[in-house]
Amino acid sequence: MYVEIIMCFLQGSCPSRRFCCYFSPWLRFTIIAIISSAAAAVIRLPPNMSIPAAFVFGDSIVDTGNNNYIATIAKCNFPPYGQDFIGGMPTGRFSNGKVPADLLVEELGIKPLLPPYLDPSLTSEDLLTGVNFASGAAGYDPLTSELSTILSLDDQLKLFKEYISKIKVIAGEERATKIVSDSIVAVVVGSNDITNTYFLTPFRKAHYDISSYTDLLIGYASKFAQELYEVGARRIGVFSLPPEGCLPSQRTLRGGPERKCVDEFNEAAQLFNQKLAVKLGSMNAEFPDARFVYIDIYNLPLDIINNPKKYGFTISDKGCCGTGTIEVTLICKYACSNVLDHVFWDSFHPTEKAYRILVRTLLTRCIDNFLSARSAC
Repeated sequence: MYVEIIMCFLQGSCPSRRFCCYFSPWLRFTIIAIISSAAAAVIRLPPNMSIPAAFVFGDSIVDTGNNNYIATIAKCNFPPYGQDFIGGMPTGRFSNGKVPADLLVEELGIKPLLPPYLDPSLTSEDLLTGVNFASGAAGYDPLTSELSTILSLDDQLKLFKEYISKIKVIAGEERATKIVSDSIVAVVVGSNDITNTYFLTPFRKAHYDISSYTDLLIGYASKFAQELYEVGARRIGVFSLPPEGCLPSQRTLRGGPERKCVDEFNEAAQLFNQKLAVKLGSMNAEFPDARFVYIDIYNLPLDIINNPKKYGFTISDKGCCGTGTIEVTLICKYACSNVLDHVFWDSFHPTEKAYRILVRTLLTRCIDNFLSARSAC
């Protein structure tokens, strides 16, 4: 009997219909994930803090499969994506395995995976412990999302409001309000605005220099953070931009024959980050009952890229996918045999191993900020 059930979980098939053929794919993933992550580290919370759920908004760094359910070419629900995920299955995550949205809830001890909100098989328990609204290729700039026909931040916010209505029916208004206010809300977006919309297309560059364009992005970012506050969120972590110029794709396209990091892109990211940190600090003063936390994902990733051996890697300028220089999503056809040596999975997205280092380090460093007066970490 136990062998039959395990075969059903792992393979999605069942030798006997008596036991297990009625388990949904999501339930199989969840059960296997619980087993496989049982020994995973869990961040120690301050004694006066509980986190019932997590909600994530953003782009492909954190999308766990929402783009599977919309009409867009920005998908990765095919091999070799997901080769190291549970069961070796592609799920729409833009990496070889788990992505930061999953690792956030895993490290917080909430659950092993953060499901996409658009997954039609979600249960009430899935909803009550958090879901993911992120959509690969999204940006702060509405034009960024329009160019890829994916869920814009406005679309993601509408879905969050729909979600809140659902959990009020499930759990009652008082409990639903507390779930939203006590949970961690993560906003991870902005890379596509800089690398694609500004530097790759003429639509914004013709009207903005990089300083005024980052001002535009800060306006959209602060508006979105305030809208999250207005629907009840109180613990809002807004992630900085990473070192865009050191992505394998940008090295290839603009880094010259030696594929060096592109200073112009990194300087743009730093300029945005400086403005974002200041803006979130002012929002904390304006809304003292909330915590808007600036989370720096520029410096640690840059150190990993510049000193890969320090973190257990050997290759930081190429991805594992294809040649590692330009492949991403549809043109990623095969993977390397040494993924654990790589910081990057494809030419844009890190590996699960790199994500684990980032998420654990940042959560350890930043979790107290969701309670304290400090706005940056």
